[in-house]
Amino acid sequence: MLTTNELLRREWTRFRRPGRLISMAAAALVVVTLGLLYAFGNHASCDGPCPAEPTGPDGSLVSDQFYFLHRDLGENGSITVRMTSMTGTITYPPPNHDQIVPGLVPWAKAGVIIKDGVRQGSSYAALMLTGSHGVRMQYDYRHDNAGGDGGVSAESPRWLRLTRSGDTITGYESADGERWAKVGTAQLPGLPKTVQVGLFATSPGDLTLRPVGLGGATEQVRFTQASAAFDNVVVKGAPSADGWSKDAVGEMNRSDWEKYHKASGAVEESGTITVTGIGDIGPGGTEGGGRPVERTLGGLPLGLLIVLVVAVRFLTCEYRGTPVTRRVLAAKAIVVGTVTFVTGLLAVGIVIPVGVAILKGNGISVIAVPALTGVRVVVGTAAVLALAAVLALALGALLRRAWLAILVAVLAIAVPYVVTSFPLLADGPSQWLLRLSPAAGFAAQQTLIEYPQVVAHYAPSAGYFPLPWWAGIAVLCAYVVMLLGLAMNHLPQSNERAGQPVDQR
Repeated sequence: MLTTNELLRREWTRFRRPGRLISMAAAALVVVTLGLLYAFGNHASCDGPCPAEPTGPDGSLVSDQFYFLHRDLGENGSITVRMTSMTGTITYPPPNHDQIVPGLVPWAKAGVIIKDGVRQGSSYAALMLTGSHGVRMQYDYRHDNAGGDGGVSAESPRWLRLTRSGDTITGYESADGERWAKVGTAQLPGLPKTVQVGLFATSPGDLTLRPVGLGGATEQVRFTQASAAFDNVVVKGAPSADGWSKDAVGEMNRSDWEKYHKASGAVEESGTITVTGIGDIGPGGTEGGGRPVERTLGGLPLGLLIVLVVAVRFLTCEYRGTPVTRRVLAAKAIVVGTVTFVTGLLAVGIVIPVGVAILKGNGISVIAVPALTGVRVVVGTAAVLALAAVLALALGALLRRAWLAILVAVLAIAVPYVVTSFPLLADGPSQWLLRLSPAAGFAAQQTLIEYPQVVAHYAPSAGYFPLPWWAGIAVLCAYVVMLLGLAMNHLPQSNERAGQPVDQR
């Protein structure tokens, strides 16, 4: 009987047949080529150099667009206001809708804010009333603390207060201006001695889903606007007697949509200040035009198909008349898994950084990811390809017909992955496919993050998997362990007990 090392060397020698190595090289080439074609084929649509997308304190893409009535604030101070109304408008886009209707979208925002200047992407903390989520304290784009529920009116005003003590910002709310409840505290390291404090209003585009395919949907964004009325404005700790300044943070009053609405700005009348604005303050992402790094993996489905075929035929079409035992199957699984992992590692490790560099060179914003996340995407995707290859190998041992094993492997892994990558199916079935099928493992490539305070189409077709990466890989591993176990159970332990070889067709 061969030792384990001898058996592994034998199976590696068998795998090194030119046809198989060429096929694996072709799989890697497909992934790289299609990914680079995608990158080369995408260019920014700006006339001249595109303006840089704003980035937050951590370097990630952010949304930072609002109207700002502001003045200086020193290292210690506060702003207190009473908010008496919040209104808005929503424009339904053509061709089916072009009317302007009154209303606020759920994450329309207006309130008080302390910010490191008026530059987009600078550090901030804001206390606000929202369209449907009550009082919130948000800071540095990603952080969100909930306050009291409810809206605002002249009969039921809301008092808001932000205090600064060095780098510490604290938010309070009150119904009467006397009894205050703490909403949250933010630490903003590196705030300068003088910051900007004031009133703001903004309103993100509302999302409409247009049906396509077999229940899928594509996105349409509706223009929205928010206005808020403030009085009893008190600022303490201003370093000078300079008055208020008005600035649009981000571009405003220039789009075709805005000409049908009230101009963004701040107006004071009879002691009441009304601030009107559009945009959003929060995490950026695909809604702002940024591309996730995994968009460069468009060739992965075709590369996966090649890998599945090679893995099945490695078992079913090799060495006519040679019996397959448990030890042989285990050795084949190690060999095909290792080769596929290395192939995937090379392909994904090349196409992502090169594709991202090309996209950036073409003026396309790419959503930045931490270094460890980038490593997880590369290594995780390669591991998923390797596990898929082992699963296909196990199917070959179980079904004993190459065509049938390939068909089942493709239907179980490749088809769910492909059909959920496009808006073909309804979001619900797509999410369940990626929870229950082996294709759940491809969650390893996701870099997009779902934020409750951002309205977006959180669906597989938009790049959002229903499971975290580790859970998706766990689902795929469970399938691999189960099918390998079933295959082992149906195979003899040694050559002496081996039966007939598997079908070569």
